[in-house]
Amino acid sequence: MNKEKAQQRIKELTDIINENNYKYYVLSQPVLSDYDFDMMLAELIKLEQKYPEFAEPDSPTKRVGGEITKDFQQRTHKYPMLSLSNTYSEQELADFDTRVRKLLPDEEIEYVCELKYDGVSISLTYADGLLDYAVTRGDGVVGDVVTNNVKTIRSVPLKLKGDYPANLEIRGEIFIPLAGFAKFNKERIENGEDPFANPRNAASGSLKMQDSAEVARRPLDCYLYYVLGENLPFDNHYDNLLEARKWGFNVPGYLAKCKNMEEVFEFIRDWDNGRDKLPLEIDGVVVKVNSYRQQEELGETAKSPRWAIAYKFKAERVLTRLNKITYQVGRTGAITPVANLEPVQLAGTTVKRASLHNADIIEALDVREGDMVYVEKGGEIIPKIVGVELGQRPAGSHKLKYIEICPECGTPLVREEGEASHYCPNEESCPPQIKGKIEHFISRKAMNIDSLGEGKVEMLFDKGLIRNVADLYDLNYENLIGLEKTIEASGDKKEKRLSFKEKTVSNILKGLEESKKTPFEKVLFALGIRYVGQTVAKKLARHYRDMDTLMKATFEELVLVDEIGEKIAESIIRFFSEEKNIEIVNRLKEKGLQFEMTESASPKSSKLEGLSIVASGKLQNFTRDEIKKTIEENGGKAVSSVSKKTDYLLAGENIGPNKLAKARELNIPIISEEEFLGMIG
Repeated sequence: MNKEKAQQRIKELTDIINENNYKYYVLSQPVLSDYDFDMMLAELIKLEQKYPEFAEPDSPTKRVGGEITKDFQQRTHKYPMLSLSNTYSEQELADFDTRVRKLLPDEEIEYVCELKYDGVSISLTYADGLLDYAVTRGDGVVGDVVTNNVKTIRSVPLKLKGDYPANLEIRGEIFIPLAGFAKFNKERIENGEDPFANPRNAASGSLKMQDSAEVARRPLDCYLYYVLGENLPFDNHYDNLLEARKWGFNVPGYLAKCKNMEEVFEFIRDWDNGRDKLPLEIDGVVVKVNSYRQQEELGETAKSPRWAIAYKFKAERVLTRLNKITYQVGRTGAITPVANLEPVQLAGTTVKRASLHNADIIEALDVREGDMVYVEKGGEIIPKIVGVELGQRPAGSHKLKYIEICPECGTPLVREEGEASHYCPNEESCPPQIKGKIEHFISRKAMNIDSLGEGKVEMLFDKGLIRNVADLYDLNYENLIGLEKTIEASGDKKEKRLSFKEKTVSNILKGLEESKKTPFEKVLFALGIRYVGQTVAKKLARHYRDMDTLMKATFEELVLVDEIGEKIAESIIRFFSEEKNIEIVNRLKEKGLQFEMTESASPKSSKLEGLSIVASGKLQNFTRDEIKKTIEENGGKAVSSVSKKTDYLLAGENIGPNKLAKARELNIPIISEEEFLGMIG
C-alpha cells in the first residue's frame, strides 16, 4: 500500500470506527460486530504505526489514556458556571413561574424539564469540531483542566460530525452508572481497598487522577445537557439539545417541553416515582425557560440564573430513636461506627441499623445516643443518618466521645494521616480480624474450601481450635467430631444447632487436603496482604516464581514489577517484616501448600527469555491457559495488560480494542499467532 492509499484508508477506518462508537455508546445501536470492530481497529493501529503522520486527531486509538498530569492547570470559564436555586416545594416552583411571567408580561412561556443527575459538572469546548479542552466547574468562575481524563470516556466525542458551529461549548455531568459502581466497589474490596461511599464521590475522584490510563479503567459515562456558543442553529434550548445529538453528543432522552406548570408538575411526579428504575442516580428535576431571548431578558443574580430552578426530590426520610452506637471491626482492622435504631419502615424495608461511617461524620452531625434522628436511604444501599431533631434531644445528653480502644480486644486505636477511619493494629489477637482473615483465606477465589463455610469458622474459633490460617491444617477427626454450637435466633427464625457429624468432618478434612493443590498465585492472594488482590497476586507469583524470592524482594525491586505501585510495595514489605506472618507462611509450607510455580510452569527453553507478552483474542492453536503456559515454558512472562514494560502483543481474533490501542500508543510490536509460533520454533 502506497502512502496515498494508506492515508485514505486511515481516514476511512477512523470514520467508520468513530461512527460505530457513537452508535454503540450513545445510541446503543452498534453497526459492526465485535469481530469486525476489532479487526478494523487492529488494521488502523498497524497503519498508524507505519504512517504516524497520517493519524487523525480524533483517532479511536487515543481512548486508552496514558498521559500523566502532575498538576492540573486552571482555566477561566468563558461563561460562568452558575449554580441553580433549589427548592423542595411545588409552591415555590409555582412562585418561580409567577416571577418569570411577571418579568415577561403578555408572553408565552415554554419550559424544558430535565433530570438532575448526581455527578460531577463538566464543561467541554470544541474548536472546529475537535475537543479542545475539558474543565471542571471549580468555583464557577475558574475550574481545573481535565482534558486527558475526559478523553477516556467513550461517550464523549473527540470530533463532531454534521453541521456544527466552529466554536462550541457544551456542559453536562460525568457519572458512574449504578451497575458499574457496584462492580468497581467489589473489586476495591477484594483488593483490600476502602470502597467509595457513593457513585458521585467515585466519579469526582476519578476525574482528578494523575494517570489517565487508570481513569480509562473506571466505568465513567457522561450526559450533556446545555449548549453554549455563537451561531447556534436554533434560538432555544430544547431544539439545540436535539441538534447536539446529531453532532455526536450523548444527550439523554429524559427531557420534555412543557407549556405550563401543570405539565412541569406531571414530569416531576412521574420521575419521582420512576427514578429507582434509572441506571444512574438523580436527585431532582431542572426546569429551564426554553427561549434564549427570554433567558437573556430574565438575566441572573450573582449566583443563579433567574430563568432556571432545580426541584430537589425529598429522599425518603424517617424519624426514629438512636438507641446505641456500637463499633464493628473489619478484616483489615478498620473501625465502623454503627447506629442501632428503634426499628422503622423505610423504602419498603425495616431499618434497624445505619452506618455512621467514621468519627468525622459523628462530629459533624453531633449525634448522641438517645437522640431522635433522621434516616435516609436515597440512592444508597445502606441507610444513613442525615440529621438530628434537636428539639427532642433528651435532657442531660452528653456529647459522644469516639472510642479510643478496640471494642473487641482492647488495643488502642490508631488513625493514620490521610485516613478517614480509625484502625485496630492488633492483627494477631483481635477476634474479628482473625476470623475475617480466615474467612478470606477459605473463600472461593482464594483456597476455595467451601466445606468450611456457613458459620463453621466462627465455631472453630470460639472452640479455640483455630487462631490463624495455618491452624486450619492442624484440624483432625478427633478434635472435630461431635463439636456443637447453638446459633441464636433472630426475628422470626428459630434457634439453630450446628453439629459436626461424620459427613461434615469428612468434607472439611477432604476440602483442606484438596486445597493443598491450589496454585501459588491463589495461595498468595489467600494470605490477605492488603492491596494484593487476585490480579496483583498473579503478577507477583509469575514474576518471582516462589515465595522465598518474593519475601526477599526490596521496595525498589517490587515497584519495577508490572502494575505494582508504591502503596502495594509498602504493604508487601510491611507484611513480610512481621515475624508472625513469616511463621504462618513456614507452617503452611510444611503442610504442603504450593509456594512456588509448579514444574509444568517452569521454562523449558529460553527462546522468550526476558520478554513480557500479552496474548489477547481467540487463537487457533491455543486456549487461554495454553498460551500462557507456552509463553512461560519458553522463558517469557505472560502478562494480562499492556504497559510500557510489555515487549509484544499477540493479537488473535476478537482482540479487545483497548489493548490494541494501548500497544499502538506505546509503540509495542503487535504480532500474529503465526509470528509467535515462529519465535518459539
